[in-house]
Amino acid sequence: MTWILVGLGNPGNEYENTRHNAGRMAVMDFARVHKLSEWKHDKFANALVAKGLVEGKAVVCVLPETFMNKSGNAVAHFVKTLKAAERCIVLYDDLDMALGSAKMSFNRGSGGHKGIESIARVLKTKAFWRMRIGISPATASGKIRKPKGEEEVMEFILKQFKPSEIAALKLIFKRTTKALVEVVSDSPMNAMNHFNTGA
Repeated sequence: MTWILVGLGNPGNEYENTRHNAGRMAVMDFARVHKLSEWKHDKFANALVAKGLVEGKAVVCVLPETFMNKSGNAVAHFVKTLKAAERCIVLYDDLDMALGSAKMSFNRGSGGHKGIESIARVLKTKAFWRMRIGISPATASGKIRKPKGEEEVMEFILKQFKPSEIAALKLIFKRTTKALVEVVSDSPMNAMNHFNTGA
C-alpha cells in the first residue's frame, strides 16, 4: 500500500520560502533526503509529484499547484477512498504554534486552515493524518506572539522566513522527516506518539 505525503503551500516563485509554504518545504526536504524521483507535474492532479521507496514502502509526495484553498482538488486525485485517506498525511503551517515546534494528529478539525478545510471537504472525511508546523514567533517564556486581524495575518504568512528562522525550520524538518519514515515503515500511531513527546 502506498503512503501519500502532501505538502501544502502556494505555487509560484513569489511564494517560495514563505511561512504559508512550511508544509510544502517540509515535504520537499523529505523527498530530497530520501532521494525520491525528480518532481514532475501531473496535469490531471495539477500537482508536482515525486515517487520512490522509503524503507521498502511506496511513497508518493504531492505538492498541489493550486492555491491553498483549492488543495483538496489535487489530493483527491491520489486519495479516492476513505481507506486511502487513512494512508495520507498532510503537512502544513500553523499560526497557533511557535516556530520550532510541530505536532502530529489524526481526524481533527481544520483550526481555520483553508488548505485542510479544502481537503476535508473534497475527500468528505477528516480521517487523515496531519503534521502541523509552527510558524509564529514566541517570547523567551514560550508565549506565542501571532499576528492579529485578517490583514496582519495575511501579510505575515505570505512573507518569507527570515534567515534566522530558517535554522529553526531545518531542525524541525529533520524531525518531520524522521517521523515520516516511522509513519511509512512502522505505524503512524507510533510515529505520532514519539513525535509529539519529542522521543
